[in-house]
Amino acid sequence: MASDLGDVPHLPAATVEPVDLAARLDEALMVQALAFGLTHAEVEVRRPIVQRHLLQPGARGFAALTGTGRLVGFVYGMPNSRAHWWSTVVEPYLRATGSEPWLDGSFVITELHVHPRFQGRGLGRGLITAITDGAAEPRSILSAIDTESPARALYRSLGYRDLARRVHFPSAPRPYAVMGAPLPLSRGN
Repeated sequence: MASDLGDVPHLPAATVEPVDLAARLDEALMVQALAFGLTHAEVEVRRPIVQRHLLQPGARGFAALTGTGRLVGFVYGMPNSRAHWWSTVVEPYLRATGSEPWLDGSFVITELHVHPRFQGRGLGRGLITAITDGAAEPRSILSAIDTESPARALYRSLGYRDLARRVHFPSAPRPYAVMGAPLPLSRGN
């Protein structure tokens, strides 16, 4: 998917705000496609999944928006439920490491993506802290590709630790790590 940011030599500032993600789903999916290198067909598979997630009780989202209102990053999540597909996949891996209790009383970060041109500017940190600061749950869990990456470094700096590694999701080509952190997230780094 093409970005309409062009070759802007100086990118505008962006702020983190609550957003009705369902109303801005096309923009969010474009950011996810650019951040993850997804094809149009892969984006269309994700569309109904995200729409279904956003209807879950307690689901909410935040966006990184430029001064003109352009969405350049987003996060959404919800209180975790063992009935959610994600939980059913990660449960045996968490059980094997003694971390299964993390599935209860946790706010799950379902998706967090920042447009590649806006990465490295603190937007990911701002998005995840904004959404978790409003969580009623005492902890947060998420999954990330199981490789050393800027995303995993960010999560660690916020207090997330590995709960299970080499987690395989159906049809995902690479393994994931499940990470968890007590809330509120650390602001140390």
